[in-house]
Parts: sequence; structure tokens; C-alpha cells
Amino acid sequence: MFKKDVYIERRRKLKEKLKTGLVLFLGNKESSFNYPDNTYHFRQDSNFLYFFGLDIPSLAGLIDLDTGKEYLFGNDFSIDDIIWMGPQPKIKELAYKVGIENTEPLTQLENYLRNAKNQNRKIHVLPFYRGDSIIDFCNFLGINHTEVENYVSIELIKSVVDLRSVKDAFEIEELIKASAIGYKMHTTAMKMAKPGIYEQEIAGTVEGIALAHGGALSFPIILSQNGETLHNHYHGNMLQEGKLMLTDTGAETPMHYASDNTRTVPVGGKFSQKQKDIYNIVLDANNHAISLIKPGVPYRDIHLESAKIIAQRLTDLGLMKGNPLDAVQEGAHAMFMPHGLGHMMGLDVHDMEGLGEDYVGYDNEIKRATQFGLRGLRLGRKLQKGFVLTSEPGIYFIPDLIKKWKAEKINSDFINFNKVEEYINFGGIRLEDDILVTENGNQMIGKRIPITVEEVEETMNS
Repeated sequence: MFKKDVYIERRRKLKEKLKTGLVLFLGNKESSFNYPDNTYHFRQDSNFLYFFGLDIPSLAGLIDLDTGKEYLFGNDFSIDDIIWMGPQPKIKELAYKVGIENTEPLTQLENYLRNAKNQNRKIHVLPFYRGDSIIDFCNFLGINHTEVENYVSIELIKSVVDLRSVKDAFEIEELIKASAIGYKMHTTAMKMAKPGIYEQEIAGTVEGIALAHGGALSFPIILSQNGETLHNHYHGNMLQEGKLMLTDTGAETPMHYASDNTRTVPVGGKFSQKQKDIYNIVLDANNHAISLIKPGVPYRDIHLESAKIIAQRLTDLGLMKGNPLDAVQEGAHAMFMPHGLGHMMGLDVHDMEGLGEDYVGYDNEIKRATQFGLRGLRLGRKLQKGFVLTSEPGIYFIPDLIKKWKAEKINSDFINFNKVEEYINFGGIRLEDDILVTENGNQMIGKRIPITVEEVEETMNS
């Protein structure tokens, strides 16, 4: 964890943003794998980590906005626990590490919350994403699960988003560590992408790299020679010469800060001319997008600028037709890139998304679009210094989507369907980098993973 002053300052800033009541952060509990005592590797709630820093199950943090007092609720480990787990710190010791003076057994949390409810005090919570947390909260307050949403505090959500969006120097250092692990993961995947290798062999090796560095994957690996499926978690295919292997993966550091990169490589180590043509469009779209990242620029505008590159270059290849600017305005390019350019990153690989995408990626000035493709953009609002985000354009040839648009004559003024059908088994290409917004521009998080055609081929054949 960071030094205690980091957590003290974070909680102080949160208290400045909220007016009255109690703020409750429930930490996560152990989650059973296939029977009660066999649990998944523990992952703490990111918001609890941000404000309370303790990566241990079955804790809760409480902030009383009216008195300014902060509490850590948790139970000391029993001798039976210690027999299985070894010596364990007391709750008071844990609290001291993050600058909290008041500790109580977890059983006392119900009394605090019931008293606040009976006094009609505001109880602020964030949206719950685990069923056991919902059950515990209901039991604490004696309410039905249908009432939980009444306690979800928009005021708290906006305050947390405001604080967590801007990364401090300590967080950036952790993100750079995650990036270094991700670099090893991706270059290893590149070197293994040979005909006759099964995807699962590469996926397993890549995950092992993350585990060997003391953390875990930041999300389940997307690794497939069928990269036109955006989130393809099936790894049972044997790699074939002439196919493209898309790998979208990242690591968490032991402190749970994430990396998230995507690279697409030719199985066997050599791009065909057809693959190069599409690949270089995606690369140019990515590089152009990154060049535009700086404070004050809406990310939605950068998404559209990236889309214009894709539309213009696909028109040059004969896959699209008409005016590329008009094509982007009508959303015709989205048949090839049906997702957004990127998302926020940090403690969560899609940072704070559990609080609501529109709270994280949009604001009162810039609202989410309804147009196909553009509505998938997770981050549209103006960028600020300290934001960390991804730039990940792509081009995909999705057979069912192509067939649907052709049959329904969707954007037929801008798409040359006869030419597109020549690419029906092409697959997909996505390239993704992690970017820090700086005072006057941006910088790559860590060392850039090989990305040009020449760099990729050299890495694969080294």
C-alpha cells in the first residue's frame, strides 16, 4: 500500500466534497470457487482500496461527515485462522497503517447504520456489484433488496469520480509497473504466434507472466485468431498460417493498478500485403488520436478524428465510397469499428465503470450519443491533466454485421459491399496503448510495445 498520508489526504478531499451523513465503503469478502473453503484469488473493491488501502477481505470503512470521524470495521483473526494462515495483524494495526484511529468489530457496523437510519441521517453508498454486498447491506439496515438503490448516492458517485479520475504521482508509478509487465506479456505472445500452436497455450503463458510478477490479469485475456469478435475469450483454436492473432490483455500490479494493451500480429511472423494495408490504417488512426490528446479536448472529438482516418483510408482502398466526412457523420465507418476509441484506466481496467459509464466518461456538457458505434464510446468528456486512458481504434470484418447492413441497405451510399465481401474472412485488427494526459499534451505509460509492421515482424522472428 501507499504511505498512510496518501489515504488520509484522499479521505480529507472526499469529506470536503460531501455535506452531511455517513459514507460507507464495504470491502469485498472471499468468493467461493466450487465449495465454501475453496475460494477465488481475493480481489478487493477498488473504491475501498482507494480510500482505505487495505487488501484484506471482510472489512468496511465508514466516514461520519458530521463529526469528521473515520472508522474501520473488521474482526481480528482467531487462532483457527492463524493456524491456517500464519500470524496476522490486528485490526488496530491495519487501521494505523492507513491513518484511522477508530476501530470496531464488524458486528457493530449494523448498530451504526441502524442508528443513522432511525435518525433520518443520509447514508451514502456507491452502486454494489456483488450479491453478497447487497445482502449484507440489506441485513445491516433491515431493508428489502429493492430499497438498496435508494441509498446509492449520486453525490458520492460524482465525488469519487472527480477524485479518482486524476492520477497522482504514486498511481502513475504503479501504472508504469503494470505497463512493464504488459510489455513482457505481449512480446511473449508475439513470439509464440506460430502455425500449429493452440491459442490456449499462449493465453496460459501470458497469464503466467502476470502471476509471476505478484499480481494477476487485469481482465480475462482476449486472444483469438477470430479477432472480429470484439471480446473473444475462447482459446481453443489452433493457429493457422495466414490468420491474424489479436491479443488484448493486461496485468495488475500487486497494488491492483492495471495495464491494458492490444496488439494484432500475423500468425507465422509475416504480414501479407492485404493485412498490411488494413493494419497501417489502424496504426495511423491510433497515432493520430494520440497526437491530439491534451487537456481541454473532448475525447469524443478525438474519437471522430480517428474515425475520419479510417473512413478516408478505407475509401482509398475501395471498401468505402463517397465523402469520408459525410460517412463518419452518418456513422457508416462503424460497420468496421463498432466500438469507442477508449476508456479511463487506473485501479480498474475500465476505471470506475461500476459507478456508471456516463458518470465517468460524460458530464453535463457532453452527453452520450445514440448513434451506432459512437454510443459505444465510454469516454467522451473533455480531458484533464492526470487522466489515464486508452486509445484503441480497430477495423473488423464481422460477417453477420456485413450481411445485415447489405440486406437492409444500411449506409449503402458509403460502403462498397461487393468489395467488403472479399474481406469476409479477414478477421479483425485492434491496436491499443495506455496514455497519460500531461499539462500540455500526453505521454505513453511505460515503453511502447512493438507496433509498426517492421517492429512486430522483427519481434516475432527474433
